[in-house]
Amino acid sequence: MGEIYGLGEITCPSGELVIVDGGHLGMWSGEGSPALVDPGAFGILEPAVAADVTAATDFVITGPDADTAARSFGRQPGRTLHDIPASGVARLVELFDAHCREHGLDAALDACAERVPHRERVRRCTERGGGCFLMHGVPVVALGGVPRDRPLPVLATGTGIVIPVDPPSDAHCLLGPPAAGETVELGEIRVDWARLLFGDADALSAWRHDEPVDGLADVAFWGAAEEAAAAEFAAPCLGGPGEDGVRGWTGLPVPEAMRLAGALFDWKDADPGRRLMVDFRPHSHHWQIMRAVRASAAEAGTVEVGGARVLCAMAGQGDGWFPVSAELGPTGRPVAVRVAFPD
Repeated sequence: MGEIYGLGEITCPSGELVIVDGGHLGMWSGEGSPALVDPGAFGILEPAVAADVTAATDFVITGPDADTAARSFGRQPGRTLHDIPASGVARLVELFDAHCREHGLDAALDACAERVPHRERVRRCTERGGGCFLMHGVPVVALGGVPRDRPLPVLATGTGIVIPVDPPSDAHCLLGPPAAGETVELGEIRVDWARLLFGDADALSAWRHDEPVDGLADVAFWGAAEEAAAAEFAAPCLGGPGEDGVRGWTGLPVPEAMRLAGALFDWKDADPGRRLMVDFRPHSHHWQIMRAVRASAAEAGTVEVGGARVLCAMAGQGDGWFPVSAELGPTGRPVAVRVAFPD
């Protein structure tokens, strides 16, 4: 089984837990329409592509054979297809209609009048007993029935991460093979940023991914050319936990931090031989939690946001697909939530 690590604790006042790659929370819309989220917040900078994404449509599969058609079409979990870019709508409808004709299915693809907010997608997921939905192609797992009134420990070994929701007297058994009883597969999380985030569904509506909460930012740099850069810009060592060998400045007004980061990039690009990584870090919730992660021997950290404690942990396996499941007790309520590391 290996050694058990305590990564921290989360709180879930809404009773609905969200698990997602924390690096992608810049696209989270909360109770608002996903169309209101600036595509630049999740790396889409080309104006034509951004407009295509902003004008996306959500679809619902309807009709007597809707469930069968959704499963066999296999584009997204469940009967809703989210975030179809405007340029892909006609082709998707054409493919779905052809699929239904080929398999003799009585189903239709109906466009939603409005985009479905991510918080509402969580509600619909938990009403079905938990599961997965896509957020601009990023899989998000949601589960309801989580205790609202007490902190929940987040534990890990080399094989995965477990949240004992209704722990037995010996919580160690939760980290071994699943106990006899029903196990429900909720979906898979695709990790692109080597980190997993566990958060309350309501709290994430208050998440600020890149926008500083205090108007300040840090600039950090490291690499083979760091000594030369430090001399050029009179940059001190950061000196914080987990920042060994990293230079830069902390707590700067955002305009000044942006100026210094831009100057570093210009200095680096002026000579292809200058190997340097430059990191602009606005004091957002994402920055706060990653600062805690860097300072932690277990590579995990928490932040208070929206009235709840959210936890982010680095995936020891790096990027990849991470299956998520829930173990249910005799009453059908969750006993534990598991994220399995890939073999």
